[in-house]
Parts: sequence; structure tokens; C-alpha cells
Amino acid sequence: MKGGLVVNATGAVAADVLVAGERIAALLVPGFPVEADEVVDATGKYVIPGGIDAHTHMEMPFGGTSSSDTFATGTTAAAWGGTTTIIDFAVQAKGTSLLSTLDKWHAKADGNCAIDYGFHMIVSDVDDSSLKEMASCADAGVNTFKMFMAYPGVFYATDGEILRAMRRAREIGATIMMHAENGIAIDQLVAQALAEGRTDPVEHGLTRPPELEGEATSRAITLARVTGAPLYVVHLSAAQALDAVTRARDTGQNVFAETCPQYLYLSLEDLGRPGFEGAKFVASPPLRPAAHQAELWRGLRTNDLSVVSTDHCPFCFKEQKELGRGDFTKIPNGIPGVEHRIDLLHQGVVRGEISLERWVEICSTTPARMFGLHPRKGVVAPGADADLVVYDPRARQTVSAATHHMNVDYSAYEGMELTGRVEVVLSRGEVVVDGGGFRGSVGHGRFLTRELNQYLR
Repeated sequence: MKGGLVVNATGAVAADVLVAGERIAALLVPGFPVEADEVVDATGKYVIPGGIDAHTHMEMPFGGTSSSDTFATGTTAAAWGGTTTIIDFAVQAKGTSLLSTLDKWHAKADGNCAIDYGFHMIVSDVDDSSLKEMASCADAGVNTFKMFMAYPGVFYATDGEILRAMRRAREIGATIMMHAENGIAIDQLVAQALAEGRTDPVEHGLTRPPELEGEATSRAITLARVTGAPLYVVHLSAAQALDAVTRARDTGQNVFAETCPQYLYLSLEDLGRPGFEGAKFVASPPLRPAAHQAELWRGLRTNDLSVVSTDHCPFCFKEQKELGRGDFTKIPNGIPGVEHRIDLLHQGVVRGEISLERWVEICSTTPARMFGLHPRKGVVAPGADADLVVYDPRARQTVSAATHHMNVDYSAYEGMELTGRVEVVLSRGEVVVDGGGFRGSVGHGRFLTRELNQYLR
């Protein structure tokens, strides 16, 4: 790649990038003479490390249906958007083992991904067997374990169960990921809404108020402090939850949090769109009043929010989201977005919300370090995997379901005009996207065994 501005989290420099095989061989002074089999012209554009989306749900079962992107379609769409690594969630069903769950997700993904991938593990059963198996999962490269303070009867874990899992995580060096909403209180609010005949999609947001996310986040942080375990709060959406994370980080506690593009750009007003249109925006936690967005951007600038992932969990509007007509509790939860994360976050650079370097940091470098992939991933440097994106910061595009590559029949960002666009994508030295065409192949992606969180004190 020649002529581009190489942007890392630590700064930007004009340099040519020499790739040999699957790795970056060297950064060269611009114009340095070198023979190459293929030259990618990056003049006037950025060269950035491939994006890492650390929170996706491909082929995820939910309420009698499954998310509409397979590992093949979802990772292909990710590549179109400049993401070269995903970390998906293996979902333990009640009464099954963690290792059999891991085998099941390998069967879904292995040989079916267009880019590299790893797994987190959702722990639904906290018992002696599962706690023992956490170490075996870590040995297999899966050392992050997600738990839920929401969804009683499905994924919900009591404080005592969370405490046990956190102690085990501390013993083996693993990180607990937490869906932090007070599910017991939410269920009461939901029951009240249904009893009063309030069934529209907007009720999904109104029955999951931000205060209950803030309370659960604070409680999870307290449990982590008691056990000494690191905590990663997933898909943080509310200012109250961010306040709890900020206080913990200010004391030096190993607490980290991610947010998602939908919480930066969409709001409760979208859930309240006329008719059943709001169903397109049902996810958990729900979209918040727009006033929360400025606080989340602030959290990204101050590093109280460390990562932006998508929580990509697509369900088609027709046939899937429509299962909840007349009862918002039956709307499959999830918003598609794996293809647009890097572009959406670039708008933060355009608007002056974040710096160019911070854009790269939250899209690639921090998730690489947080989830044990750095320096192989997340940096444009000699020895790193040649996961590279040529990004045109001046290109214009309009987001639409008619042109996206995700296997879902709507876009949550339909009609949004964006500045900047992915032009060329390399995955481990192979050009997978080039000038509006897909040159990759399903099966190219490899499973990544991950090291421990590199931010732990």
C-alpha cells in the first residue's frame, strides 16, 4: 500500500506498508523503491488496522427463531465495512455444558467465516461443573464469560451466582462480561404495561428505564470489587450506568465498558415511530432519550467507555420482528450493524467528537488489547497480521438496506448520509474487498485463541 496516511492509536504518519504473506513486513518511507506483486494506491486516504467487533451474535437462537445472519453472511458483511475480526457469543443452554456449547459454536463457524473470529462464552448455569469448565474454556482460547442480570428464567443469574463466577474468573485470570439491567424490576414493569394494554414497541424502552441499568451496573461493580475480579460491562446505553463505571475507574478498579453505535445515533423516539416501525429498533438495553448520547460521546473521549462494538443481532422485520405485533415482549431483540460500525464512528471524527487516533483506538486497538489479540491485531506495525483498511475520508454514502450486505431486510440507519467509506480491505494479507467488489471467500477466516485482558492491573 503506497501513498496513504497510516493511522494508529498512537498517531498518524505518512508511510507505505509492505505486506509479505499474511503479515506486515515493514513501514517504509513514502516512495521507497520496492518490488511488489500487487500495489494498492492509498493516496489521499487513511490506512488503518482492520476493525475488531468484539460483540456479535451470528445464528443466535432467540424466542423460537434465530438471528438472520449466518457466520458466512455476517462475516462477509463485516468485511465490507472494514471489520476483519469478530468475537461472537457461544450461548450455553440450560442443562448443557460449556465445552459442548463451545463445540456447537465451532460447528457453526469453522470453515464458514470470511474473516477471523473468536468466541466469548455465555454462562447460563452457574454450578460446580460449569465453574470447573471455565478453566478448560480459557485453555481453548475463550477466556471471557458473559452473565446476565436480566431475563429471569432464561439467562438471569442471582447475585450469589455472579459472585461465584467472579471468584472463579479471578482465579483463572478471566474476565466477566455483564449485561447489567435489573431484570426482576423490569419484569414487574412489563407485567404492569401488558395488564394496562400498553403493547406498542415503545413500551420496550419505557419498561426498561435507564435507572435500572444504572442500578445493575453499580451492583455488578460492587460484586466485582468484593471478589477482585475484572468486569466488562457490555452495550452500556445510559448515563446512569456510565456514571457508575466512571466512579469505579477513578478508584483504579478493573472495570471496563463498551457502548454501541445505536446508542450514539438512535433514540427512544425511534422506538416510538408510528405503527409497528418501532419494532425495528427493539434491543436490550433499549434506546435511550437523545440526551444520553452526549454523555456517551464524553465517555468515549475520556476512556471511561473503552470500546464500541455493535451487538449485531439482526432479525428481519417481516416474519421475525412481526412476531411481536400486539405484544412488545415477543419482538426479537436486536439491531443489525456489523457492516456500518467503522463508518458511523468516523462521523464522530467529522463532527469533532473524537480524534482520528481515538477512532482507530476504539474500533480496533483497544478491543485487540482488551481481548488478548494485540499486537497480532489492532495495529499497523511490522509483525502484525496484515489486516488493513484503506479508508477514503472524503467519500460520501447513504446507508440503505437496498445496498448493505447484511442478511436482514431493513437498516436501522436507513437514509443516513455519511462522510467516509471503506475502499480496500485486507484480511491476513489477502484482499477481500476492493473498490466496491468482494474478492474474499467464506472459509478464509480462522479461529483465534485469545490471551488474557492486557489492561488488567
